[in-house]
Amino acid sequence: MEEDNTTIVMASLSTLSSSLLTNLTHSILSISHHHRRRLASVLSSPTLFSLTLRHLLSLSLPDKTHLIANHLLSLLHPLLIHLKHNSLTSSATTMKLRDLDAVVLLLFLCETHQLNPDALEASADNWREILGNMCANTMLSNNSGLWTCDAGILMPYIETLVRCKRFVDIMGGHNHIRRGDQKQGYEVPAARAAVVALRAVEVFKDDDDAGEVECVICKEEMSEGRDVCEMPCQHLFHWKCILPWLSKKNTCPFCRFQLPTDDVFSEIQRLWETLVKRSDSHVA
Repeated sequence: MEEDNTTIVMASLSTLSSSLLTNLTHSILSISHHHRRRLASVLSSPTLFSLTLRHLLSLSLPDKTHLIANHLLSLLHPLLIHLKHNSLTSSATTMKLRDLDAVVLLLFLCETHQLNPDALEASADNWREILGNMCANTMLSNNSGLWTCDAGILMPYIETLVRCKRFVDIMGGHNHIRRGDQKQGYEVPAARAAVVALRAVEVFKDDDDAGEVECVICKEEMSEGRDVCEMPCQHLFHWKCILPWLSKKNTCPFCRFQLPTDDVFSEIQRLWETLVKRSDSHVA
């Protein structure tokens, strides 16, 4: 599964032009530096480390899954920001500094356990020193020249993204953790930011238009000269019809185009499906 997800991401990136790939690499380098600085800050401060670890230990497993899902979403977004219909963000893409500190520490604990299982057998009182030494060694190895090439910047980022995706998938993020006994495929409202950003356009008919311009929600004609809502897919609807619709569903009533949503797991699924489509187009 991990290898398949890595292939999907890499195939999607291979569709980018050299200029877009360069811009993406610079963005990812900035994000990665920020994450490493936050981890270094946590490990260098006894007080901050104690507070962050206590916060982590207080979280239930579903809460930890939600934390990692939010981080996964923040990692996915830069990969798709260049696409025409993915420039909008939702509130699910933002993380508080406290949560960012918690998730970078949690991921580093997992990485440490994977590379050196005995390291965390020591008392938790010694974890900060142990993790600090491992973090320093990691940063020294990164400064050896690997981070000066695009692959050295992109691959650690992609590996973290894929590990987060695998964890969220294993924990059933699309089912019991997010909505209890509700079935997969439940409806979610569109993100408020996405709704606010929708365009108002004037209905215009030229001589080549055949028939009426109809709102598929109410089945009534849209009068020429009237301001209506244009979805990113370019389908038109009465504002009075589309706003109640989008308060319950994030899809276009005509073609099922998906707007961003503030539900973190649905947003992950939406962005991941976009990556899969791009990777499929590369294979085709």
